[in-house]
Amino acid sequence: MTDLSQIASGDASCTLQRKIDVQKIGSFVPPPLKIGDITVPMPVIQGGMGVGISLSGLAAAVGRAGGVGVIATAGIGYDEPDFRKDHKGANSRALKRHIRLARAAGARVLGVNIMVAMTNFDELVSTAVQEGADLIFSGAGLPLSLPKVAGVHSQVKLVPIVSSARAAELLCRKWGTRYGRLPDAFVVEGPMAGGHLGFKAEQVDQPEFALEKILKEVVHSVRAYGGIPVIAAGGVYTGADIHAMMELGAAGCQMGTRFVGTEECDAALEFKKCYLDARAEDIRLIKSPVGLPGRAIVTSLVRDMEEGRRRPLSCPYHCLRGCVHSDAPFCISKALIEAKQGNLLDGLVFAGSNAWRVDRIVPVAELMQELRSEYAEACVNLLASGRAVMPVHCAE
Repeated sequence: MTDLSQIASGDASCTLQRKIDVQKIGSFVPPPLKIGDITVPMPVIQGGMGVGISLSGLAAAVGRAGGVGVIATAGIGYDEPDFRKDHKGANSRALKRHIRLARAAGARVLGVNIMVAMTNFDELVSTAVQEGADLIFSGAGLPLSLPKVAGVHSQVKLVPIVSSARAAELLCRKWGTRYGRLPDAFVVEGPMAGGHLGFKAEQVDQPEFALEKILKEVVHSVRAYGGIPVIAAGGVYTGADIHAMMELGAAGCQMGTRFVGTEECDAALEFKKCYLDARAEDIRLIKSPVGLPGRAIVTSLVRDMEEGRRRPLSCPYHCLRGCVHSDAPFCISKALIEAKQGNLLDGLVFAGSNAWRVDRIVPVAELMQELRSEYAEACVNLLASGRAVMPVHCAE
């Protein structure tokens, strides 16, 4: 990375076209993320990654480093002794345990990711509220009933994950009419994200569904409802990406893939090495048993599935609405649990389109500092070009 002081003094190839205070070059920082009465110093939300990829370990580390740590609830009770017999109870107990562990480990702002498609959605929302989670992120369907389940007077911030302005506007109207409240923020997830996608397979590469486009559409659409904060997600990888999204109107960014390459990520080392070894061509779309396209790294399971050599004998969990196990090529919960535990022969490794760029494992604190440095460099480059369109935020 180019040294910022060199850029400011003219020693690098970039020549500043404006006079910039050298003492402030290293002080260019992203503005804080504000969601209601919550203020986060670093406008970065660590994406929820299940099964078991983002639990209390990763969420606490991100929270300590000034971002929003997020616990993923999908299959969270996989290590409970009665997980197969009492799937719902095991998941609720495990969520309670991980929220408490994250708080004890110093998580300042803590979120929980709960998919609408989960059959235990209501129970997990209630548990998150009871345990004092700061935010609930909810996607994989429209969370039309989330305010009711969370409690109309609950203080937890409710953040739907959407893929279009139409979905955002619908939620604003329905929540306003039925519950007298609006979403506290939106996450807009583009088609370059990992895991299940809110797009048809043929839409993923079409320009009209690019994150940059749908982000601007959602930002514009929610202005009528008081300027709800919008967080960009899906393909955001560097501090420069964060800067670019914020120029387009995002209040912050959600990142999942890059946090897999951290020491505190709760996945097995073999899972992380799968990212380190991946090439761009190893990351592709698959058809999930729930009927949605998903992005994953090619493993033995994916190859067998594509060749018709896998089929579950039974459904041990009944965890997702819309999953017809008799027609499914594999049990997605079992495959994700196997991957989390390091069994890549039978495991499914979800990953974003940038997973091939992960080239080392670093502490979360180091990654967050790298994002700050990349953001600052993007600020300097933009000022040097004379194209700055947003105020550059400087630390006092």
